Amino acid sequence: MQLRSGKTTTTDNLSESVQLEAVTQNGLAIQHIKNPSESVQLEAVTQNGLAIQHIKNPSEAVQLAAVAQTGYAIEYIENLSEKIQLAAVKQYGWDIIQYIKNPTQKVQLAALTQDGFAITYIE
Repeated sequence: MQLRSGKTTTTDNLSESVQLEAVTQNGLAIQHIKNPSESVQLEAVTQNGLAIQHIKNPSEAVQLAAVAQTGYAIEYIENLSEKIQLAAVKQYGWDIIQYIKNPTQKVQLAALTQDGFAITYIE
């Protein structure tokens, strides 16, 4: 990682408490942490749901925390489960449904319940 001073550093040896402090301040700092623990991942996406784009193979708990922070996090989640889809569309129905390929009827109804304009993206 390159610091503002121009020096570079590695995060390989940072303690979990230091990693947690970094992502608590800015969830996107997780992109500079190699192999973050699930607790670091959870803290990062709780601070900024879009931090999920920097997490390889996030657990369902991390995915849920990310979409709870911002439904837009689903754009960075592969193989969306119905549970994750529902959590996202319940926040921003019409905006989020456009990112879901072949949403189930249950997801469609949840999106429409949240915002009738979701019908724009439902075939």
